[in-house]
Amino acid sequence: MFELQDHQSKAIRRLETGKVLVGDVGSGKSITALAYYTAIDPTRHIYILTTAKKRDSGEWWADAMKMSLRNELTVDSWNNIKQYTHIENAFFILDEQRILGKGAWVEAFYEIAAKNDWILLSATPADAWVDLVPVFVANGFFTNKTQFNNEHVRWARFVKYPKIDGYYDEWILAKMRDEIYVEMDYRSHLKKNEIMVHVEFNEEQQKTLYTARWNYEEGVPLKDAGEMMRMLRISSNLDPSRYEKLIELHHKHPKLIVFYNLNPELEMLRCLHSELDVPIAEYNGHIHQAVPEGDSWIYLVQYQAGSEGWNCTKTDTTVFYSLPYSYRQFHQAKGRTDRQNSPYEELNYYVFRSRSIIDQAIWKALYRKKNFQAAAFAKKTWPKVGSITHLN
Repeated sequence: MFELQDHQSKAIRRLETGKVLVGDVGSGKSITALAYYTAIDPTRHIYILTTAKKRDSGEWWADAMKMSLRNELTVDSWNNIKQYTHIENAFFILDEQRILGKGAWVEAFYEIAAKNDWILLSATPADAWVDLVPVFVANGFFTNKTQFNNEHVRWARFVKYPKIDGYYDEWILAKMRDEIYVEMDYRSHLKKNEIMVHVEFNEEQQKTLYTARWNYEEGVPLKDAGEMMRMLRISSNLDPSRYEKLIELHHKHPKLIVFYNLNPELEMLRCLHSELDVPIAEYNGHIHQAVPEGDSWIYLVQYQAGSEGWNCTKTDTTVFYSLPYSYRQFHQAKGRTDRQNSPYEELNYYVFRSRSIIDQAIWKALYRKKNFQAAAFAKKTWPKVGSITHLN
């Protein structure tokens, strides 16, 4: 029988249907959830909804085999949640929780939660109270989202669209959250080295975009704040110094996972195949390749597509070629190599960061464990009509 660690056993004793098992990446949430299921009623069928990548990797099946579970298991993607709304008297594990906001997934979740036992798994707490509304409703704290809004949401005034400006009686919401959260007291045995790698940036381009609001590529004024943000990122992330630093790192660490944001970055990174003559594989919105084999390789992963739902114990080194807007993605990306079965004693995380306007603003948010609010940054920095002065 698989032997649970102390932090997992403690979590199982606190779990009940409707709770959220919160554990950092690598804490063994999957095993803990399966062990809880076997402890309460292993005769019922168990349904697991997870990311498509985690479903296809067979990771859940591997953990089920450790717990001697076989035919009782169905593993599927969140994309197919509506196919299970007819199920009754079963047990659901909702992995890498996706029930935020409103829509078809949330409505399907409500139907499943009303007729079955269930728990949620999450590596990071919710960013805002509104993200927990579906779980609050499913636990009976509110009848629906409208009741939550009426009792706790403070709306911004004088705006075109509804915007949350804050919350009333947050102590009540905190009490509700604490009632459903089961946090795992996990401390990774691995030493983690976060190394900041300072890269260059084109200061003139950044000034032209940020101060003069001028499209230096086309020689025309920028259309809007959105175009400014996009070009600020491209100007910063595509600086050749990043590419050169990555080649230097590969000589030191021949097996690299590289996280990036933009398609233009990917086009540049693909040149590494001919530059270094090593296998290069990709995971993004269009290509889902496996981690390469061998003693020297590079795995290019786009944050939004691949920051969670897969694991790798073949290397100890991850490179953040550019910074994401989401702290959750940044944190989850680190967890791809931070696994209990890692053969390494230390993990290396190289963070590429320039002193460009955009990089500094994003890093300030990530350092505080917050998401970078691109829209707010753009609105704050974009001048009023008539105040633009273009560079000659």
